[in-house]
Amino acid sequence: MPFETLLASCLAYVVLMFGVAFAADRAAARGHVRWLDHPLVYTLSLSVYCSAWTFYGAVGYASRSGLEFLTIYLGPTIVFTGAWWGLRRLVRVARMHHVTSVADLISARFGKSNRLAGLVTLIAVIASTPYIALQLQSVSLSFEVFATDTPYGPTLNGNTLGGTALWVAAGLALFTILFGTRNLAADERHHGVVTAIALEAVVKLVAFLTLGVFVVWWLADGPADILDRIAAAAAEPQNAEGWALRADRWTALNIVSAAAILTLPRMFQVMVVEAADEERLNTAGWAFPAYLFAMSLFVLPIAVMGRELLPAAANPDLYMLTLPASQGQNWLALLVFLGGFSAATSMVVVCAIAVATMVSNHWLVPVWLALRRPQGGEDADDLRGFVLNARRLAILAVTGAGWLYYHASGGTAALAAMGLVAFAGMAQVLPAMIGGLLWRGANRKGAYAGIGCGAALWIALIFLPSIGVGGDIPLPSGVDPWTFAVFLSLSMNILAFIGVSIFGFPDPVERLQGLSFVSAVEPIRHSRMTRGEGRAEPLLAMARRVWGPEEALRYFRDEAHAQGKTGYLPDLTPRFLTRLERRLGGSIGSATAHAMIDRVAGGVALTVSDLLQVADEAQRAKEETQRLESARAELARTALQLREANDKLTALSVQKDAFLSQISHELRTPMTSVRAFSEILKDPTLTHEERSRFAGIIHDEAGRLTRLLDDLLDLSVLESGRAQLSVTAVNLHDLISRALSAASATRPERSFLIDRDVASEHVGIITDADRLLQVLINVISNARKYCDADRPMLHIRVTRPAEGGTVINIMDNGSGIDSSRQSLIFEKFARLNDPARAGGAGLGLAICREIMAVLGGDIAYLPGLGGAAFRISLPQRPPVELPQAVA
Repeated sequence: MPFETLLASCLAYVVLMFGVAFAADRAAARGHVRWLDHPLVYTLSLSVYCSAWTFYGAVGYASRSGLEFLTIYLGPTIVFTGAWWGLRRLVRVARMHHVTSVADLISARFGKSNRLAGLVTLIAVIASTPYIALQLQSVSLSFEVFATDTPYGPTLNGNTLGGTALWVAAGLALFTILFGTRNLAADERHHGVVTAIALEAVVKLVAFLTLGVFVVWWLADGPADILDRIAAAAAEPQNAEGWALRADRWTALNIVSAAAILTLPRMFQVMVVEAADEERLNTAGWAFPAYLFAMSLFVLPIAVMGRELLPAAANPDLYMLTLPASQGQNWLALLVFLGGFSAATSMVVVCAIAVATMVSNHWLVPVWLALRRPQGGEDADDLRGFVLNARRLAILAVTGAGWLYYHASGGTAALAAMGLVAFAGMAQVLPAMIGGLLWRGANRKGAYAGIGCGAALWIALIFLPSIGVGGDIPLPSGVDPWTFAVFLSLSMNILAFIGVSIFGFPDPVERLQGLSFVSAVEPIRHSRMTRGEGRAEPLLAMARRVWGPEEALRYFRDEAHAQGKTGYLPDLTPRFLTRLERRLGGSIGSATAHAMIDRVAGGVALTVSDLLQVADEAQRAKEETQRLESARAELARTALQLREANDKLTALSVQKDAFLSQISHELRTPMTSVRAFSEILKDPTLTHEERSRFAGIIHDEAGRLTRLLDDLLDLSVLESGRAQLSVTAVNLHDLISRALSAASATRPERSFLIDRDVASEHVGIITDADRLLQVLINVISNARKYCDADRPMLHIRVTRPAEGGTVINIMDNGSGIDSSRQSLIFEKFARLNDPARAGGAGLGLAICREIMAVLGGDIAYLPGLGGAAFRISLPQRPPVELPQAVA
């Protein structure tokens, strides 16, 4: 087959994968996720376990070791069929804690220790880098099969197309960045990537089964003939030792392959992080073992026919390609090539996402937070942008490290064993994972000791020898070094984990996390937090830096409403703080979220009594019925609403006298001036200039009195529901410009910088233009009046939310409004500031609230944005039931 045809087919396949991923992401963004959430898609995504090492290497493995290759499939099959309940528990707990990776799971269980997560991340990076190199080698070797003149392909030590590996690594890094880092929340599902992987699973399965049918019924004379050929191959003297089954090695291989399905970063990503719920495992429990059976069905027949029909120098790892090519079946060879290409690319993409998330959350972000202490004037989106860029940089680093490893090693035979090396490395995490889920007495020191001891032995006895560093272990005759190293490292790992945990005592956070993981309940970690709103606003500002302003405001508003409160600042209850920490953990990791919450909110140390209290609450929660739980929650919300209303009424009652006093003062002052200067005007001795000056004062005071009476009458009309609307179509940009011009008379001596997005303001709306203009002028005038920044700036942004309507955000860069007064600023008895400074009756925002209610919209104060920020929300058009005088 011409090499150009191969390249064209490969590029077409890559374009197809990009198109599928893009379509799936768009469907998910529109909420059409029903078919994306199908259990079959989830099951097919698990096929990322079958990488190029399995697709190509299993045949080479079988040609050298006979039935030993089956252990790679038996381990996962045993886990899915015999321990599906454990997988369901793992998924349930991981979703409960918003776990983002296997490192995050270990960290969350053992006191949210970022150092422990960093250690697991280090093991994952060391194990994954050569494994990614193996995928790049398989792609390069498969390309070279078509690029060389011989149909038998290159030998294992042949010169591969090094440039091919570089282009493949670059393309996969681009795909991963585009579809794997679209959202900040690492625990959110990557629908595009998962759907593309599911399609690739079908491609590699079809390719493998098609070749198997060709080998059994085309090259051989059916199953009986193949079985005879396998028996004859096993009886050959040169295969007697290699094909012999050894119980110790067979057991070790099953253990590490079973551990791999749980601990490999790519498998944890698709099996746990990408799972919508644990019910997916009902289908995957039988469908995934069936998939593995199909992928292993023809391995031995292909290996035997390859040994018979191809030269001795042919690379057994490439029998999948060279067999059909040697028989002139180029199109079958192309199909097999695409199957192997799918196996390699899907593994690299998912592994890069998983490892990059760990590197970002447990290495880069903690270092960045330790070095950078954000101030109030910094960009609120800096952390969000840094986390996304850190993940993208980590993806480039992970794939680049794989290519560098491949390039430095030259595609040597050492890479062929890296599959088992990676399996053995990540198996060192398994004791801490299982122990953390089943044993409440397990603690952080035990996890450190177990993982550290096992990883050190793995590096010394397995990893370094696999790349030619260090010598062989002096062992008795007949003892397999790899098997010995696996059993030794895991045994010492388990002993250290159990021993240190027994003699150690977990701290209170570990005890609570242990309760949550072992009992699969949601404990309340933050106890004895105060109720004040003053500490909620810094938390909102922190969440805004991680999630962005809109998502943070939406989350805090929903939590406040769930407590029965209005506005955006919920009480710092233990349940809220726990939920917030777990939600943040889904974006930046449990350990980092834990540290940020404690630093901002001032976490309180827990005591044994707190632990007992939480345990009692968890037990009572299990015993209570749903009806009682709902009733209790409703009563709590009602009580909180009454308490909030009482607090507001108390504050308003205190200010009512001040308001009435101020109103009487505001009315009396201009009336006194008018009367006094009217008396003066009666003096016949006044000059013309004095008479004109005093008349001007009377005119100004009369205007002041008229404005005050207009405000009172306007508020009365609005509150009584007798306001009429003059509804017209208007350009919002024009209204904002008019409001800025009208408000410029307020403190004109100050140089105020206006930041507008003019393009977004050109929105046609149907509303009462004069009423809306009144609101805009009031809000902008207040900003010019009260903003206390040295270089005052006003930001105006117009957006169109997906749910409809128009939103206008008006924000200054001052110190904002104190949280204790934010709930009162729209009340007619409340004042933004002291009367002397305000220079008015303080009715402006109360009138604005009533106007927006008449227009069918809303005006709200947005806390946590640095300065004073107001959001004006407009509907598509005013409510039709209101009386309207249409212009």
